[in-house]
Amino acid sequence: MGKEDYISAYKMGKRDYQARMLRGERPTLQVLDDIMPAKGAYSEIPLGLVQIPIDQIVGTKTVGRSNSFAGNFMPILRDNTEFASKWSILSTSHVEEGIRDPIKAYEYMNKFYVEEGNKRVSVMKYFGVVSIPGNVTRIVPRRTDEKENKIYFEFLDFYQLAPINYIWFSQPGSFKKLQELVGKEPGEQWTEDELLKFSYIFTRFTAEYKAKGGSKLKITAGDAFLAFITLYGYDEIEDKTTNELKTLIAKTWEEFELLQEEHGQEIELKMKPNQEKKSLLNILLPLGISRLKAAFIYEKTPGTSAWTYAHELGRLYLEQTSPDVLSTVSYENGTTENIDSLLEDAIANGCNLIFTTTPAFVPASVKAAIANPDVRILSCSLNTSHRYIRTYYSRMHEAKFLMGAIAGAMAENNRLVYVGDYPIYGSIANINAFALGAKMINPRSEVYLEWFSRKEINIEERIREIGPSCISGRDMVIPEDASRFFGIYHMEDGYPRNLAMPLYHWGKFYEQLIRSIMDGTWKYDENPSSVKAINYWWGMSEGVIDVIFSKRLPIGTKRLVELLRATINSGEFNPFSGILYSQTGVVQDDAGRSMTPEEIMSIDWLAENVIGTIPTTDELTKQAEPVIKQQGVIKKEG
Repeated sequence: MGKEDYISAYKMGKRDYQARMLRGERPTLQVLDDIMPAKGAYSEIPLGLVQIPIDQIVGTKTVGRSNSFAGNFMPILRDNTEFASKWSILSTSHVEEGIRDPIKAYEYMNKFYVEEGNKRVSVMKYFGVVSIPGNVTRIVPRRTDEKENKIYFEFLDFYQLAPINYIWFSQPGSFKKLQELVGKEPGEQWTEDELLKFSYIFTRFTAEYKAKGGSKLKITAGDAFLAFITLYGYDEIEDKTTNELKTLIAKTWEEFELLQEEHGQEIELKMKPNQEKKSLLNILLPLGISRLKAAFIYEKTPGTSAWTYAHELGRLYLEQTSPDVLSTVSYENGTTENIDSLLEDAIANGCNLIFTTTPAFVPASVKAAIANPDVRILSCSLNTSHRYIRTYYSRMHEAKFLMGAIAGAMAENNRLVYVGDYPIYGSIANINAFALGAKMINPRSEVYLEWFSRKEINIEERIREIGPSCISGRDMVIPEDASRFFGIYHMEDGYPRNLAMPLYHWGKFYEQLIRSIMDGTWKYDENPSSVKAINYWWGMSEGVIDVIFSKRLPIGTKRLVELLRATINSGEFNPFSGILYSQTGVVQDDAGRSMTPEEIMSIDWLAENVIGTIPTTDELTKQAEPVIKQQGVIKKEG
């Protein structure tokens, strides 16, 4: 029996050896001594007896035994050798009694390298054992700015709370996110019961994920698991039957495929509508498409939120311009707790097109889209990559640049205040565009950045302390708030005097998007050979964004801004062009270059004339958490 197993393992080893040779890879085991940091550049920590995941044992400590095994730990020495005889005896022992003696190994970057017990590991791998006990010494390198090093030190912090070594991620921040998704506070220790529960859930998921073909994807099982519980919830997965889990994994597969794409390349931005502009009334519904019924799901009410009010105006615009081809319904006061039921209600009521108007609703939108493939679901968010929904946003930074130019022209004392809402993708570009516009007109202008969503902040008091010439407040008026503190304004005798305001024309956006469904061009946006997510990002040239001027604005300033608007509309000018400086140095040093839409979308720095910071999650109010969790700007490290 042992001899037959050895011959079978030997053939597996030879196949792996040859395959690695053809790929130009090392065909035998990795050697830790060959890749260890220089002496003095690491420390050793004894971990004692540890259960080692067999898949994470990748090599040997020294070169001595490395050439006896292929890279998959299967033997490559002939069956008439002493090595083969010992391997066969161990194989028989494993079948009859089980191998219990722990190996001795080193852990480096969460991979394990065997010092004693190579043949035991080989036998266990041959029989598909999940883990093996071992006395482990951890090699801890110095901290660096390299991505893998950062992930490893995040793992070390996580390991102190939960001694779990069988899950790994390919992106920084994932261990912290896992801690959050399983319901633990930052720094909170896991109990034994919680460790057992996690092992059960993750093992079940991994088995079905690999059975579906997950090992062929260029992501870790941990990456896929994190995306899965983000959508469906950690505790909810525990109660799924095997068939339910298998079905959900299959339905979610495109999400896993999308994770393979390099960051910044997984989103396909659609900067313009595809079709010619025709009235919806002049478009006949294609065969197979019934009259559309669109649902709009809001986080707040139109009366209490300027953002919701802007989208509600868009919905009403649709009802007025195209009553013969679609009807609409709205849902107010959505939360992360009730969004699932709101989506279910909209679908049950026959809505075949759904718009969720806040980034916080993206996970629920994706989950509903997976369960209801015949319903088109779009979510208003930027830099969000999901295959089952499409996302949309407006290029508000174009209008903010013009607003900054106005503010710079009116800044008698060179001081401006910009009040932001949430530090999310898009909003940082808005702030910088405003600052760049102000600096173009007034090189001495300074933009003091304040945040509505920052804890314990009194915006009015801060404005009085700064004493600015102009203030950029909320983008538009709130119906139930008679305040004039919106758009660009300056204070006269204690009262705000409005100079200009940006305009969201969501109605035109929705009209053009629905037209693409009606005339059949919707399907052309999707490239069958691509796994990229689709994000519509339209701006001034598409009529989705504009600026309204006050009569108080000097005629010369108005004419200058109208000229700038025309150059942006025509594509002749990009606000993020030329040499650009951040608070910490040069961002772009080519005077003839313009930032790409993808670069603008993911800006995580502040312009040099901005006085203020991008707040961390801990500095923000509780209300900001759902939006920040989904779309918050992640500061690039290094």
